[in-house]
Amino acid sequence: MDSVTVEICCGSYYDALSAFRGGAHRIELNSALFLGGLTPSLSELILTKQNTSLKVIAMVRPRGAGFCYGPEDFEQMMMDCRLMMEHGADGIAFGCLNPDFSIQTDQTGQMISLIKSFHGEAVFHRAFDCVKDPFVSARQLISLGADRILTSGLKNTAPEGWRNLKGLNRTFGDRIEILAGSGINAGNAGDLVEKTGITQIHSSCKCWHLDPTTAADGVTYQYAGAGHDMEYEAVSEELVRALIQSVKQEEE
Repeated sequence: MDSVTVEICCGSYYDALSAFRGGAHRIELNSALFLGGLTPSLSELILTKQNTSLKVIAMVRPRGAGFCYGPEDFEQMMMDCRLMMEHGADGIAFGCLNPDFSIQTDQTGQMISLIKSFHGEAVFHRAFDCVKDPFVSARQLISLGADRILTSGLKNTAPEGWRNLKGLNRTFGDRIEILAGSGINAGNAGDLVEKTGITQIHSSCKCWHLDPTTAADGVTYQYAGAGHDMEYEAVSEELVRALIQSVKQEEE
């Protein structure tokens, strides 16, 4: 089996350090993971590049909800993309769709062209999991020059979407990298890799930290579900290490 690349989804500089200490091979750097991940701050990126040897894929996503972007959103995306690449990002994760859930090829092509002008990696993120036909969409992304697709196989989690992941990897794996993400952990990563043949996985390795000032009398800043009312999410160095060990065992 080929060596498995482990990418960790990070929402802060703290997360990036935890991923690095846990042995991650690459990270996707975001802010606001509770919204699915938005564009990170430049300070997050700069500090991560200064203090780790990680390959950093920066998210460019201007808002929550879906991926159908008007001219104002896209203008911001292009500027964010340039700024991230100018300040050391190794690539950009993004996704642009039409209202009918097809790939927005004009915006996607412009983003890829800008990323490539900095010799970076162009990653189409899980907006891909909204498309109607993943095989048509993958061919479009290949023709536009994308390097990688982050996908759960068009299901809520990658273990649920393993058949689509296997089909995409078998059909397109020699032309574009397929990165499996969503719901992957040390307990299921080995099985997923074995069943799909995919050699890149993306995981949050999330734990929770207490912040007692999350809510006060009559005021709340809670965003997590029941059981995590006064907490915020963060990457666990121990969970990263366990995930990497689990795929190493599968390779042996």
